[in-house]
Amino acid sequence: MSKALIDPQGRHITYLRLSLTDRCNLRCFYCLPKGAKGFSTPREWLNFDEIERVVAAFASLGVSRIRLTGGEPLARPDITSLIARIAAIPAIDDLSLSTNATLLAHTARPLKEAGISRINVSLDTLRADRFSTITGGGELQPVLDGLAAAREAGLAPVKINMVAMRGINDDEFADMVRYCGDNNFTLRLIETMPVGSGGQMASEHYLDLNTVRRQLSDTFNMVPGAMPGGGPARYMQVVDSNLKVGFITPISQHFCETCNRVRLSAEGVLYLCLGQEHSVDLRPLLRSGASDEVLQAAIIKALALKPAQHDFNEQPEKIVRFMSKLGG
Repeated sequence: MSKALIDPQGRHITYLRLSLTDRCNLRCFYCLPKGAKGFSTPREWLNFDEIERVVAAFASLGVSRIRLTGGEPLARPDITSLIARIAAIPAIDDLSLSTNATLLAHTARPLKEAGISRINVSLDTLRADRFSTITGGGELQPVLDGLAAAREAGLAPVKINMVAMRGINDDEFADMVRYCGDNNFTLRLIETMPVGSGGQMASEHYLDLNTVRRQLSDTFNMVPGAMPGGGPARYMQVVDSNLKVGFITPISQHFCETCNRVRLSAEGVLYLCLGQEHSVDLRPLLRSGASDEVLQAAIIKALALKPAQHDFNEQPEKIVRFMSKLGG
């Protein structure tokens, strides 16, 4: 059996984004709007034995990067024990986590000790009132406390993910650059994506990041840069500084031709593209006693469904699932 995952476009898949829950303790309007319903139940989620087995199957096929996502992954009970189990799989050499950081103040050090090497934190504003509006009533201070704890625990790099929204936070980009520079964080600006009703509503606030990049480059004297990692960001670096600013542009300048990732929902559904509905349910195999060979064969077969690119531009209303289901 092949020890590599190659899709029909010849892209080598080395990166699995693994959702632990579709639930979150915030309600960012572009991701999980207030009143959202239809969440899966814990009994529908893959249990830790099943997750470990899936990750091992992907690892045997050449996947070396795992990112734990949600919803909010820190809301999954006993997450550190799962992290330790995944970190012990020999072929996994990059284990990271995406979080809103509201629960990070008390978990940063245990996460580091369990095997998380780096984190991405969603933070769209540094203003408490605006944070509450964007997140449906959330409080900013626990996030800032969580970020401080992550730095003290030695999690690095810490990447701040800021969704750029015209008329909402477009007056804060320079402030966020300075904040990240002062705290030795990496900033990544992200274009809104029309995923779910919230994402489609947020598209009214869409900003082309190529314009933002030019503006920030003039203000901060930035030059092209690079940063290790498996994601799609294109980086600039502030001259005479270690600060890097990444730009993730799925709409204005998509990166589908270099896509190296697939996504697994908390329920065990393997999605081949964030912007398409192509998927394969692996949970029945896991719960019916399928062998490792059968599980690996199902993953390989699923890769045949991976499309060349998303349809965000052509069919922005197409994806109706909430962003929280797969973690973006």
